[in-house]
Amino acid sequence: MYSKEFLKALDKGRPPNVKTLFPNSKALLVSGKIIDRAMLMKGKAMTIAANGRNRFVIRGVLRAAQRADAAIIIEIAKSEGGAGAYCAVNYWNIAQMVDAFCNEMGITIPVAIHADHYGIKSQKDVDQARIEIPTLFEAGVTSIAIDASHLPDDDNLLASIELSRFVPAWAGYETEVGEIKGSAGLSTQEEALFLVSGLNAHGIFPDWIALNNGTTHGIEAGDAGIQVELTRSIHDAISKYGVSGAQHGTSGNSSERLRAIAEQTRTTKANVATALQMISWGVQVNDYGNAILDNEGRFVKLQNQGMTESLWEEMTAYADSKGWKKGDYKKLNLPFENKLCGLPRDIRNRMEQAVEDFAYNMLVKVFNAENTARNAIDAIMTTDSYDPGPKVDRIEDSSDWTDDQIRQKASKIQSDKGPAGDYDD
Repeated sequence: MYSKEFLKALDKGRPPNVKTLFPNSKALLVSGKIIDRAMLMKGKAMTIAANGRNRFVIRGVLRAAQRADAAIIIEIAKSEGGAGAYCAVNYWNIAQMVDAFCNEMGITIPVAIHADHYGIKSQKDVDQARIEIPTLFEAGVTSIAIDASHLPDDDNLLASIELSRFVPAWAGYETEVGEIKGSAGLSTQEEALFLVSGLNAHGIFPDWIALNNGTTHGIEAGDAGIQVELTRSIHDAISKYGVSGAQHGTSGNSSERLRAIAEQTRTTKANVATALQMISWGVQVNDYGNAILDNEGRFVKLQNQGMTESLWEEMTAYADSKGWKKGDYKKLNLPFENKLCGLPRDIRNRMEQAVEDFAYNMLVKVFNAENTARNAIDAIMTTDSYDPGPKVDRIEDSSDWTDDQIRQKASKIQSDKGPAGDYDD
């Protein structure tokens, strides 16, 4: 049975694109803004933004969030689910999958659908984005990260300004400064201030900013990881703009470090990708999701967990035939999706259960996101709308941020971008 309050939140809180796509749905798909506000209302809380590389991850995380009564984000990145995807889950079907799973399983917590790392690396990407970004929202996306951090600071800002006009005003919006590449090319206060204040001058109010604060995507090779003090100092420097933090690359960072990010910074969104993939497959991980390797540097598949041993052997043989090493195993998602879906029900259930247990622990014991579903519904009820609006007003004068002035300001920024390379998720 659905309460009157939930039905009202369903009526008022679902954005127009979601209502159009799923007119008879009982899934509370909301703007990313609502999820951010829910974490801020609780304080010292961030929620999981789960990269749904396969359906077992999505289903397990949804079950964990329902169990924890936590507002969450389900996302897919451009590298994972864009036009050149390595996953069967993509930008254009993820909302349909989440909506269907929520209705099937009776999930009533608020969920945002986030297009993560919509990467911009050239003018060609900008041109394509003008066409492609609207299609994401037509497909049910409710939040997006326009990531032009691969570009110089001025081009990052100018591309973000150009493409923001294709993002609905009600949608969650994430910006990024500094590629996620570990201890090299760390983001600075100066860079973050430049990006956020320049966006503000043009009437663009990001909900989140992602930084290169010392972590990496994928499997964390060392124990350096997230630099909490650097993150806090940057968040403090941009605090008047009301921007929350988005923590990328959580897999492999200790629970203690992630708790510190939640408690000591303005982070409300924490991306988890590789850990959830590995757990769904039955690969052995440590207590914070980093895959454990044997003496030969190969993943350890746990008996009677995740997929069947015979399918794991087939997957690893396929990876070997391609010359794929541990960082390439993510590419197995697409060619083996249908075989995973064709496993017996009890095997599929244990894959989902493992993800649920891990995600529940993260939400409750690490991220402090428990009982934030109530806050998200309150955010809807307070505004009687799917759009809570921006957290701040325009502070900067647009006349100080023309294209020429942006280039002049950027030329004075002192920063180290780190080594060149492909640092996609």
